[in-house]
Amino acid sequence: MSAARPLRRRSRPLGGPARRALGAVRLVDLAAIAAQRWKNGAGWTREIAVGGGSEEAFGWRLSVAEVERDAPFSAFPGVDRCIVVLSGAGMALHDEAGELVQSLRPLEPWSFAGGRVLHARLPSGPCRDFNVMTRRGAWRSETAVLHAAAQPTRGDVTLLLAARGRWRIGEDEFGALQGLLLDGDAPPVAPLAADAALLHVCLCHDRQP
Repeated sequence: MSAARPLRRRSRPLGGPARRALGAVRLVDLAAIAAQRWKNGAGWTREIAVGGGSEEAFGWRLSVAEVERDAPFSAFPGVDRCIVVLSGAGMALHDEAGELVQSLRPLEPWSFAGGRVLHARLPSGPCRDFNVMTRRGAWRSETAVLHAAAQPTRGDVTLLLAARGRWRIGEDEFGALQGLLLDGDAPPVAPLAADAALLHVCLCHDRQP
């Protein structure tokens, strides 16, 4: 697992029975992750974490992209994807023939096959989006947007990321684009603002019967 950092610089110690029960906990702070420019120059990507596979083929990948202008999606055959617009008015996805496939609105997850040929158009300007990729047959993901206090379900890996406003996650407070990446039980979460939104992503081994 890479990119996300071990929990440090907290406002209080992280010890205690409740914390130990969480297993490995890593801090996610998007502002601390270096942005990588796309080869086509249409945007930037910040990789939150990648894991579950090899150097040649990831099992799962979590990232946030800044899309500045219309651009094609990169193709990832054999990979399932989920995208969530975090800010901006959204984007329209079109197929090879130019037909509209999906209109993406803020904070509405949409899942699709990574090998599908899609072109993103930004009718109302740049936007930021969150992306989950999982290697088909090895990993799967479930992505939800929370707006109220909850006890999140856990995956083999779980991401809790504040998409809007401030949140209490366990005993700590997090601002927008901050959160936790865990491989144990997830702590309870609660919004600290009326319009707050939190991404809850469960990554699970795709165990075949």
